[in-house]
Amino acid sequence: MCEQLLAAEQSSYHSTLLALRGFCSLHAQDHHGALQDFQRVIEDDSPHPSSCIKALCGRGLIRIAGGSNYLTALDYITACQLKLEETIFTIKSYVPWNQRGLLLKVLQEEGQMMLQKKRYLGGSFQKKQTGLCTFLTLKVFCFVLLAFFPLSRDAPGVFQLASLLVELDSSDETSRILCADALYQMGRGEEAHKMLSLALSRNPQRAPVLARLALLQLRRGFVHDGNQLLKRLIRTGDSSCLLPVLDIFQDEDRRLLQSHCHWRALAMLQGRQEGAAIKEAIAHLSFAILAAGGYAEDCLLTRARCYGRLGQMKTAIFDFNAVLKENPRNVQALSGRGFVHLALRQQKEAVQDLVSALKVEAGAVIPAILSLKPEAQGLVTGWLLQHGRAALTKLVATKELQGEETLGDLLRMAKALTKICRAAQHHIFYVDVLMANGRPQEALKHLQEAFGPCPAEDFARARLAVLQLQSRSVAGAAAPLSALARRDEKDLAFLLNFVDTKQQQHLAQAAAQEGKVLMRSHHHEQALGYLSLAVLASRDSPRHLRRRAACLGHLKKYEKALKDMEKVMQGHGSNSPKTRAGDHCCQGFLLLALAQEEAAVQHYMQALQLDEPLALGTITNCPGRESLTKTFHKIAQYNLEKQRYEEAWKITDCGLRIDKSSELQKLKARLKREASSCSIH
Repeated sequence: MCEQLLAAEQSSYHSTLLALRGFCSLHAQDHHGALQDFQRVIEDDSPHPSSCIKALCGRGLIRIAGGSNYLTALDYITACQLKLEETIFTIKSYVPWNQRGLLLKVLQEEGQMMLQKKRYLGGSFQKKQTGLCTFLTLKVFCFVLLAFFPLSRDAPGVFQLASLLVELDSSDETSRILCADALYQMGRGEEAHKMLSLALSRNPQRAPVLARLALLQLRRGFVHDGNQLLKRLIRTGDSSCLLPVLDIFQDEDRRLLQSHCHWRALAMLQGRQEGAAIKEAIAHLSFAILAAGGYAEDCLLTRARCYGRLGQMKTAIFDFNAVLKENPRNVQALSGRGFVHLALRQQKEAVQDLVSALKVEAGAVIPAILSLKPEAQGLVTGWLLQHGRAALTKLVATKELQGEETLGDLLRMAKALTKICRAAQHHIFYVDVLMANGRPQEALKHLQEAFGPCPAEDFARARLAVLQLQSRSVAGAAAPLSALARRDEKDLAFLLNFVDTKQQQHLAQAAAQEGKVLMRSHHHEQALGYLSLAVLASRDSPRHLRRRAACLGHLKKYEKALKDMEKVMQGHGSNSPKTRAGDHCCQGFLLLALAQEEAAVQHYMQALQLDEPLALGTITNCPGRESLTKTFHKIAQYNLEKQRYEEAWKITDCGLRIDKSSELQKLKARLKREASSCSIH
């Protein structure tokens, strides 16, 4: 019918007939034919408004099918701006009911994105318009062009679109919210407030409505009402609805929400430690962070501390990490994360963060540590001291003193420890770092200020001796150093790094001489300190190691004595057979004391092979020939039972060289009988 009327060449209803034929083609699934008719109507030099509205609505439906949702929204906005009532009538009359739901959803989503400024002229629309949109004329589509330049002009068009959606379905809350958002961006806040209040009366727990109303009330200066609405929003548990709202609201309103929520959270936390108050403060801080675009340093730090109070440590670390990602030198974030690791007993991570914080600003970290409970303070200072001591020992031992930055960091840490807790070990550490930094006068001054001119504490006395070594006799320095040796050899070894080689040699000689005198007078405990000093100062001299092993033997510390003798025997290659024989006898005696008889027998056998007269003389003195031959008999008997005839023969033969024991002689005869078929040499 339309084609016949169009063929009659009566131009009065030409545009109307084209629009009607376009819808006929659209319903017949002929999208190409429908699009041609709709575009002829739109391109007409003398457009007919009613026909243009029908053509725009029809073309919009075709664009949905093609995936061009944004262009669909532009078509319907233009239609609404031409005549809203006609657009409503066209949709109700020409759009099938089973397509209206999709159409409304598309228009809602695109309207929301327009208000959120997520569509740009330079984006996908510009690429799409090269085909279908090049025919737009300024005469008909001036509204469309105004929608792009500038983007703030979107709001009136979206308001028309939202009004259309409300008329089509008055019960749809999303359309009402879209209408309120458009009114806000148009500067009609009061109208937006009324519309949202009406929507809230229908659904009091609707989170998107609560969020918008709260911000509008704060903007109007109604702080109490805004706070109440924020509380209701928090109770809904849906804070994610704030994200699309913040995309719509202006910068100054977002800043207002951020500052208000931050201030509100701080007010809640003042003097209140209840879980409910902390949780509400966290919710307000989350709103503030969202209002700031996802990053607000002060809010993130405060929220992290709140999570820590609630025991949500991993969440607290997440917030601290967010701050450190933007500012790796943030002292509050570093120390805060360190305290969380402290609560989790993660020593390595806690020390790493606190050391980094001390490097940046020790003055801010010290009060933070002092604010902790005594138990936590003790744990922190203990971990820091342990870390600092290990780092300093490594630096001094490897002579990497040119690492000024590392030594400087250790100096700051040591100084901070003395301010946090005036424990002796902290002052000792500070003195050590000063010495390592090449500042002996400062070290001496601090040592005397902390412990007095004549310290009673062994660790302090030893350091005073090292610092005054140039101005006092070596023998005088040996006494306090030997006292330290009895308490902590590792600490003495560390201190000797600050004594030059020549002075160490003199120290070793003086200490060895004093130790020898004390051993003769049977003061073995005191002698041990001097001999240990001699060993360390001489860098494990075999002579001093032998003496200390003998002293340890007298004190029945056989395992330590054995370790000294093992060090001695490691350098046996250049020693005479006589010396080596004596060492084997000494080690054999220590092994007997530790009930390691088989190993002891082997050492005595080696001593007899190296120097029999010396070995027999030593054995006669200790442990005695008769006693030792019994041990030889026992070990030889054991090897015989295991049918190790050759080994049993060697042990028996060596034992008979020590003493002609009747038991060993009988064992030798038995070996001859039982091993007659074996060749024994």
